Amino acid sequence: MRILYISGWYPYPPDNGARIREYNLIKQLASRHEITLLSFYSSPGSMSQERLDAMRSYCRSVAAVPYKEFNPTGLRAVMALFSTRPRSVVDTYNPEMAKLVESAISSETFDVAVMATQRAAPYAHLIGGIPWVCEEIEQASLYEKYVNAQNLAARLRYRLMWWKQANYVRGLLSKCSGCTVVSEQERELILSIRPDFPALAVVPNGVDLEANTGDFGQPKPDTLIYNGALTYDANFDAMEFFLRDVLPLVKAQRPNISLRITGGYNGVPVERLPLGSGAELTGYLDDIRPAVAQSCVCVVPLQVGGGTRLKILEAMALGTPVVSTSKGAEGLKVTHGENILIADDPDDFARTLTQLLKDENLRAKLSANGRRLVEERYSWEMCTRQLEQLLCWVVGQETQSNG
Repeated sequence: MRILYISGWYPYPPDNGARIREYNLIKQLASRHEITLLSFYSSPGSMSQERLDAMRSYCRSVAAVPYKEFNPTGLRAVMALFSTRPRSVVDTYNPEMAKLVESAISSETFDVAVMATQRAAPYAHLIGGIPWVCEEIEQASLYEKYVNAQNLAARLRYRLMWWKQANYVRGLLSKCSGCTVVSEQERELILSIRPDFPALAVVPNGVDLEANTGDFGQPKPDTLIYNGALTYDANFDAMEFFLRDVLPLVKAQRPNISLRITGGYNGVPVERLPLGSGAELTGYLDDIRPAVAQSCVCVVPLQVGGGTRLKILEAMALGTPVVSTSKGAEGLKVTHGENILIADDPDDFARTLTQLLKDENLRAKLSANGRRLVEERYSWEMCTRQLEQLLCWVVGQETQSNG
């Protein structure tokens, strides 16, 4: 197939969840299909020839423009208060991307288009008669805020935001030929918006098994890791909970316990975190694999958020046992006691984690079974095949309808 792939995140380097997903899906698709990539990138200073060339090794052609970050106090965003579309969709629309799409459509012929993440969806109206697929529509994070709002002001605010989001997605589903989500929970939300949508596929996040096979060092006693950037609100919330309510309980039993929190934290109010002794912010790591592999346990104390957790899959691929909340493991086909340990309240999380640190045999069991799980269910090759099947079905339907 000739695929026009419009991505909301520039896939290289694959150093956050969205980029990791798009990079690996494109890499796998490119081995069997011809891809033209149009993408946003984070900021003017973040693009380089090296990054463009990295994707050109997989794609027929690559073009990228800077993403306009949502400015809630800007004129367009304020005016969008009166729009039926989400304010971020209105405010971040980029004429430069529109020109790239129009140019590609006028100069090339495509079988199907992929709009990767909601950032890319507003440009679908420019592709003419080509069938297109929404890739990774995520609803759960906003929906949780809507249903869990505590006061009247928050309830009204999130009710309006959810209404706009649901209305917008309903409109997308009325026009697109297919849609993917990363978990069954996200699938249920889509079906609550459009119950009769016929072409909805769960394409989970995956892990690069080959890249995560090898000797990255041995686990060090009483070492924990949280492999998530604090610039993402859900990660910050998770670490605030863990450092305040869980780690002191573990430290009372294991005085030498240490925790490494990886990823960026620029602009984050880290002064709110009770780091204390033994907790370290590493900042961005060029290669996170040694840090994960050399940790006794990966902790995932997430309280909010949607999607599926690449941090869990990466840890499992490296043989690092995982202790997670139910929310953290949501969407993954994991089994408590077999390939992961699940605990939710602070006492239970601390008790479970302390037990695991003491029990070498249990760590070995979780390590072996976690690696086996990702080999059986979560390789990027397997995940991409599910997207590929949807794209082939969409193209086949289009061919039939055209006679």
